[in-house]
Amino acid sequence: MITVTETTATAGALTRLSDQGVSIWLDDLSRRRIGSGNLAGLVEDRHVVGVTTNPSIFQAAIGSGEGYEEQLADLAVRGVTVEEAVRMMTTADVRDAADVLRPVHEATGGRDGWVSIEVDPRLAHRTTATVAEAKQLAWLVDRPNVMIKIPATRAGLPAITEVVGQGISVNVTLIFSLERYREVMDAYLAGLEKARAAGLDLAAIHSVASFFVSRVDTEIDKRLTLLGTDEARALKGRAALANARLAYAAYEQVFGSADRATPPGERFGALEAAGANRQRPLWASTGVKDPAYKDTLYVDELIAPGTVNTMPEATLDATADHGAVTGDTVRGRYDEARADLAAVERLGISYDEVVRQLEDEGVAKFEAAWQDLLDAVTKSLNSKGVDAE
Repeated sequence: MITVTETTATAGALTRLSDQGVSIWLDDLSRRRIGSGNLAGLVEDRHVVGVTTNPSIFQAAIGSGEGYEEQLADLAVRGVTVEEAVRMMTTADVRDAADVLRPVHEATGGRDGWVSIEVDPRLAHRTTATVAEAKQLAWLVDRPNVMIKIPATRAGLPAITEVVGQGISVNVTLIFSLERYREVMDAYLAGLEKARAAGLDLAAIHSVASFFVSRVDTEIDKRLTLLGTDEARALKGRAALANARLAYAAYEQVFGSADRATPPGERFGALEAAGANRQRPLWASTGVKDPAYKDTLYVDELIAPGTVNTMPEATLDATADHGAVTGDTVRGRYDEARADLAAVERLGISYDEVVRQLEDEGVAKFEAAWQDLLDAVTKSLNSKGVDAE
């Protein structure tokens, strides 16, 4: 049973995190979570101000079957294709979650209260199809607080520009490399420029850039372990934090610092004057993969104003219980971050090779999860006497 419990320590830890300028989003969604009131409880009691989803999350939720039987039966009677069935179920969940988060969206002036839904991962390398899918998802959900997730592949970059240019808010996902992150920021700015030229209200367009964290350590730590030297072992658990901190440094160069001590770059400065919002960094994949690491590592060590941390519920619970939220742990550590990545390179581990591999694997994992979901829904439709096309 999904429950929400609250203690003084819980409130203190999550309140401090929120007060540091970190928006807490939940990296999970299911019909059961919505219907039971659990999501509303997390919003009320645990400072959750947004939700992210991905193909793996929907595969787990819909694959369980709980809460979806009636809709599956109706879809089966209609004889819909499995792709349409999946789209109808996922957009229904996102729509309902968006309604739960709508008061947050209104109270924060659109800063938070977002629910993200991802385009079909099989379209990750097809620009035009990604744009069409993003428009369709935005139309189906039909809520002002939905963000469409577009992967940061080479083909995804122009899709980001086109979708933002049409006034649709975007969550850019599967970012691993600093170079690709800079390209993502450029794509967002280009989209804002298109929207401005079209006479759209820039203030209504929001975006986050989802920078994946734990998977970087998983891959680089594996290579460091194979080297087996004292120097290699000392670098374990450092690369992902270094990568994310340098991403925040790149963010400040483009969008300026939260305290305005560092002004935005000229390009965004002009857009901001026209009402544009910053594209906030979002720390994704923040559940630790190595049990040797503290379970709140990627929360405690990535605290900075103007960021989002989207957490699986286990990480949210751990942070509430024993998170070390003591202040900014990103700014002022850029030199340390550069030194850590340089040390990894000196040991013969190629940063460029690792991030390329992680992007390819990320797309493949979401494609596999999507196929598993399609297979499960096909089985459910067929069990009701209908052949899913």
